[in-house]
Amino acid sequence: MRYTITGRNIEVSPGLREAIQDKLGKLECFFTPETEVIVTLSVQKEMQKIEVTIPVKGSIIRAEESSTDMYVSIDLVEEVIERQIRRYRKKLIDKKQSAQSFSQLFLEETEESDNEEIKIVKTKRFGMKPMFPEDACVEMELLGHNFYMFQNAETDQVNVVYKRKGNNTYGLIEPEF
Repeated sequence: MRYTITGRNIEVSPGLREAIQDKLGKLECFFTPETEVIVTLSVQKEMQKIEVTIPVKGSIIRAEESSTDMYVSIDLVEEVIERQIRRYRKKLIDKKQSAQSFSQLFLEETEESDNEEIKIVKTKRFGMKPMFPEDACVEMELLGHNFYMFQNAETDQVNVVYKRKGNNTYGLIEPEF
């Protein structure tokens, strides 16, 4: 795997670089050697945060973890990525999708822990009236939710507004065609 490691408000020391490559190196058995791993380290106040992004054909495997110690954050993010990869493998096999970024040995591996089936236990239906994204943010706040799906009055498409972590701002998700 090819690593791109950058730091925000932190200098990436050789010790941190080695710890990242050791921990995430355990995931090499899942990927082909050309797979790129993008790692961003950042420090905000007392929190040490690591973000890992692995672009794979047709999808992205991404995780971020924070703690008061960067080495603990690295351990946590490795566990999350490994869980995501195992779930993604099950999806690839079930749907017989292209798996060019993954090693053949990983795809053929059978494991007992793959019994984590995704189960949808509740379905909600509701009418959507057209509204502007700002109005959707107000509705979301009134409901006390972290996201809100609505029909955009400007584009007539279904959009989602969501509360971003930390700085009390909002995001908008729009479909791309």
